[in-house]
Amino acid sequence: MIRLTGYIDIPENRYAEVTEALPLHIELTRAEAGNLTFEVTPNPKMPFRFDVAETFVDRKAFEFHQTRTRTSAWAQVTKDIPRHFNVEEIED
Repeated sequence: MIRLTGYIDIPENRYAEVTEALPLHIELTRAEAGNLTFEVTPNPKMPFRFDVAETFVDRKAFEFHQTRTRTSAWAQVTKDIPRHFNVEEIED
C-alpha cells in the first residue's frame, strides 16, 4: 500500500479558484481503480492550507493517479503551487 500525507498552501489570491476545482479533483481521484482513501481538508489552524491524506492499494495505482492528475484541470488550477508531501510504502 502507498500512503501520501502532507499539505498544500494556496496563495490567498488563488484560494477561491482552487476551492472551486477541488470537489471534481476529489471525485475523480476516489473513482480511480486502486484508490483506498483520498482526503483534502482545510487546516483548522492555518488559513489557505489544505491537509492531504491519500492511500492506494499499490505503487501502480499511485503512479496512475500521479500520471492522470498531471494533465487534469486540477493541475492547471494549482500550477506552480508547491506541495509538501511525504510518500511511504506500507506493508500489510
